[in-house]
Amino acid sequence: MAGPTTAERAGRQQPESGPPLPPRLRRLLSLRMLIILLIVVVLGGGGSIWLLYGSSWLRVHRVSVSGTRVLTPAQVREAADVPLGTPLISLDTDAIEARLRRKLPRIDTVDAGRSWPHGVGLRVTERTPVLLIANGAKFEEVDREGVRFATVAQAPKGVPALELAPPPSAGPRRFGTGRLVREAVRVAQDVPAAVAHDTRTVKVRTYDSISLELGDGRTVLWGSGEKGRAKAVTLTALMKAAPHARHFDVSVPTAPASSGS
Repeated sequence: MAGPTTAERAGRQQPESGPPLPPRLRRLLSLRMLIILLIVVVLGGGGSIWLLYGSSWLRVHRVSVSGTRVLTPAQVREAADVPLGTPLISLDTDAIEARLRRKLPRIDTVDAGRSWPHGVGLRVTERTPVLLIANGAKFEEVDREGVRFATVAQAPKGVPALELAPPPSAGPRRFGTGRLVREAVRVAQDVPAAVAHDTRTVKVRTYDSISLELGDGRTVLWGSGEKGRAKAVTLTALMKAAPHARHFDVSVPTAPASSGS
């Protein structure tokens, strides 16, 4: 007698399925699952909001400072005035950065960032003096952009003094003191490194009459701040060709001159 066919065996192995659920019951079950899902989402969102704003865990407990040279970390923290205990998520880092630049002009750039879960990091870059302007017994520091950012009692080593000595008919009244200071800064940054190390004074008479006084008494007539790279190359070659000269003129770099011995 022949056995059951493959279809009959497969049919016997399948579990019996119950009667289908009524449409109304299916709708009730779907609604119930939707309500449960919404409750989970609301509880999860509420928990996240409480964690970020209401709990005592993700709040500012410490402020770290990096990048200072002349300033101290304590000075930066005091000027930043970061409100301790504030939720990190609601901290206004832009306001902190603006406050630091306003209160501490020595700061060139600052980056205030959250350091989860409890900290704030302040990374600062201080301005570097390129020239000094005598102000009584003190000195105003001038950076590479011509900004006077600080007054100090003692002149930093290796930073030349700026002397503004315009004749009555020219100078500040024609170009403005700010323009003359920026030209002097431009020259100070273009001077060859070996000469810059020995420069004691950058003297500005007019926009196109800027000279350098070196530590050993030698002088360099630089002229205007234009063609600075060409003048630097010419001055280096001129000093090598005339090592005993006392005065150098590179105001026209294609026609340099030296004199004195």
